[in-house]
Amino acid sequence: MTVRITVLGCSGSVSGPDSPASGYLLTAPDTPPLVIDFGGGVLGALQRYADPGDVTVLLSHLHADHCLDLPGLFVWRRYHPNPPPGKGLMYGPRDTWARLAAASSPEGGELDDFKDIFDIRHWTDGEPVRIGSLEVLPRSVSHPTESYGMRFTDPSGAVLVYSGDTGICGSVVELARDADVFLCEASWTHAPDNRPPDVHLSGTEAGQIAAKAGVGELLLTHIPPWTSREDVISEAKAEFDGPVRAVVCGESFDVRRAR
Repeated sequence: MTVRITVLGCSGSVSGPDSPASGYLLTAPDTPPLVIDFGGGVLGALQRYADPGDVTVLLSHLHADHCLDLPGLFVWRRYHPNPPPGKGLMYGPRDTWARLAAASSPEGGELDDFKDIFDIRHWTDGEPVRIGSLEVLPRSVSHPTESYGMRFTDPSGAVLVYSGDTGICGSVVELARDADVFLCEASWTHAPDNRPPDVHLSGTEAGQIAAKAGVGELLLTHIPPWTSREDVISEAKAEFDGPVRAVVCGESFDVRRAR
């Protein structure tokens, strides 16, 4: 069995007509199921593939489209007729507890102290952690809130990189260096004069990063319902001569060492 990523949701900024917002299930030998981001609709999609009570949650950042299905997971862990034993594990930015405690509050002005069901740990830029058989390296990327991309390496040396939400920055290029699979957001078509900098990538920029980093395969994600998938794909292909595709909800991809 190899490392496999299954797309639970890939719609950018909001949930779409055919997909939840951001969420990806990562499975690997001798490793608990990992869910990378947990946007609207992800909990329902996750139930097709894994027991939600078994998962470890890895959050790139705390914008709503990447985390706001987690209050539903809190209900699952607390009130399921057969609740999971012990606590789950969650990694995220420094304000993970405060932001999600407010989001899950049963009353205005209160906080839901969900430390009864999750052990919460914080990313440190450039400091790897080990989860099962995988090494996970978080790197701070360019986005208006504390945000991380992630590099996953298995014992064979196979590498998956997830950009998280980011603008162009050196850290995402270095994070993606020689990755076998690069799962990269591409929220806009390329028009630098009419969009804010340091928020998201265009298809052109995603392709440029993939080319600079020398990745094996580029998987585009986080495309909002109002952005043309075809245009984003065409932009990326014009910059990167390796395999390029835009993911869809329900797809799975194996990550194997190619070089």
